[in-house]
Amino acid sequence: MPPKHKTADERLQLHTSILDAARELFVERGVEATTMREIAKRIGYSPTALYLHFKDKDDILRALCETDFLALAAGLQSIIGIHDVRQRLSMLCDGYAEFALSHPNHYRLMFMTPQPVIDKTELKMIHRGNPEQDAYAQLKSIVQDAFEGGHFRPELTNVDLISQTLWAGIHGACSLQISKGNDDWVEWRPIAERIQMMRETLMIGILRADQTKM
Repeated sequence: MPPKHKTADERLQLHTSILDAARELFVERGVEATTMREIAKRIGYSPTALYLHFKDKDDILRALCETDFLALAAGLQSIIGIHDVRQRLSMLCDGYAEFALSHPNHYRLMFMTPQPVIDKTELKMIHRGNPEQDAYAQLKSIVQDAFEGGHFRPELTNVDLISQTLWAGIHGACSLQISKGNDDWVEWRPIAERIQMMRETLMIGILRADQTKM
């Protein structure tokens, strides 16, 4: 009896299952230590089935990179249309934190797990610098608007430095929650309070004194 051909939905489901299993293993064991055989075992398939979807482990990593970073960018799209640039900055910080805390496994792989350098020219769905696909481009675009509008302290003149400082602050609060949030050694304040204080502290640090009241 000939093998049953999978439907498009079944192929998509298997494709997603492979990515989910790979993401979990990359976080648990590290990218370098994870093998295609282990990914296949995690979902109960033979390694051969994986090679019908991905040519190798690097191909899986590229697919994860595109899928997860596109999801982050898509989650921040609604912010772009907000007129008040200070409100846009504030909501971008909150939206970024919401993504991180709602998708901790995605976030661990994206920003907390060492990875080999990916050849950006092989990415098919993300174009660097396009705010609709590139979350850093979204952040930089908003910071550029705020800079051109004269909202920042006069000594702050490097848009990339401002962008990366904002990113680092929110990332720190999120990564601390993801990695240590269940550790009862520290009497943690609610994560929403910590994110709010980090955001407000960052805003006070970069905005002109007359711009801090929103």
